[in-house]
Amino acid sequence: MKKKNDILIVGAGLNGSALTIALAQSGQSVTLIDALSRKEPSIDHFDGRAYALAIASKRLLQAINIWKEVSEFAQPILEIKVTDGRIGQGPSPLWMHFDHGEIEEGPMGFMVEDRHLRQAFLNAITERDNITYIHGQKVVHQDVRPHEVTIHLDDGQEICGSVLIGSDGYNSSTAHRAQLSFTQWRYDQSSLVCTLEHQKSHNGVAHQLFLPSGPLAILPLTGHRSSVVWTEQSQAAQQINAMDDDQYLDELRPRFGRFLGEISLEGERYIYPLQLKLANKFIAQRIALIGEAAHTIHPIAGQGLNAGLRDVGALAEVLIKARRRGEDIGSIDVLQRYQQWRRFDSVSLALATDMFNRLFSNDITIVRSLRDIGMGLVNHLPSLRRSLIREAAGLTGDLPQLNQGREI
Repeated sequence: MKKKNDILIVGAGLNGSALTIALAQSGQSVTLIDALSRKEPSIDHFDGRAYALAIASKRLLQAINIWKEVSEFAQPILEIKVTDGRIGQGPSPLWMHFDHGEIEEGPMGFMVEDRHLRQAFLNAITERDNITYIHGQKVVHQDVRPHEVTIHLDDGQEICGSVLIGSDGYNSSTAHRAQLSFTQWRYDQSSLVCTLEHQKSHNGVAHQLFLPSGPLAILPLTGHRSSVVWTEQSQAAQQINAMDDDQYLDELRPRFGRFLGEISLEGERYIYPLQLKLANKFIAQRIALIGEAAHTIHPIAGQGLNAGLRDVGALAEVLIKARRRGEDIGSIDVLQRYQQWRRFDSVSLALATDMFNRLFSNDITIVRSLRDIGMGLVNHLPSLRRSLIREAAGLTGDLPQLNQGREI
């Protein structure tokens, strides 16, 4: 016997969970499918994962009643310092400095650890009667018909709904089964991600150092800790990742410097091969993609999750308003509104991050000189600097209501 809900969401990561809660709050019945077995996050154990949330993302979390559960664990980002450099030579004298005092909205963003976000999402999902949360089961088939879509799970269950949302990551099986095509290329780079405990206070300052092999981001966490996203050429990154912790830190120190005093590792280390991947369409009949299922970008600007949460805000708004008007929420006309809203913005962001990575991940003398002069000029133009802050904070463009902090 088929089970039926209004909306089916495949993938219970942060984007899928946020969309589930937003839609359930509007009264719609949602089935959330997680291929992984349910595992309670360990609040007492930090695994090293954390995320940079722009102001617009924080506002969405406020609107779906998640922010109040994580705010006490959030570290405000008060300043951002951006500079060029070489290993062992220190930063360039020409740099950019962004201060939260230049905008009225407060901190430019917040760093929040994965363990706190996942626990807050899990609590909200399991508390709502109109959310069916299925974990430890994979979707093996999806069947799209004129008036409904049905998913088949590997335990034999069949569940149907009006629309199927793919939030199942950059190798999205939902997109593959829908035969959606992608434009993509791999960078010869990988990001090494870790968390450091350090001797001195970071004072809420985030740092972005551009090195010839790739950017090094140092992002403040609560206490004397920082999250590090360290990009290297892929072969070098693999070799560094294979080192023991002491060797790893010895390799990092000449890049990191001593401005925060002595450093040590906290939590686990990760490595992620980098690529750009864009769905040529975000929708198909009764299917829509969000987050990395639709777009995977270079982490140079730290905007991956924030772009996904804009997808969440836009798709939730489209579906909720269509349902109130009595429309078929899975119809191509309804889903086209979401695609028109989000795809151009996603492509623009992907190309911008690609361009900045190519511009800064090299050591060509003339290019290096020009980009340093450019950063120096930006630093002396308050109106341009303010515009860049607002862009990074997610406050520009056609913002969904949830990303404005408003209920739909």
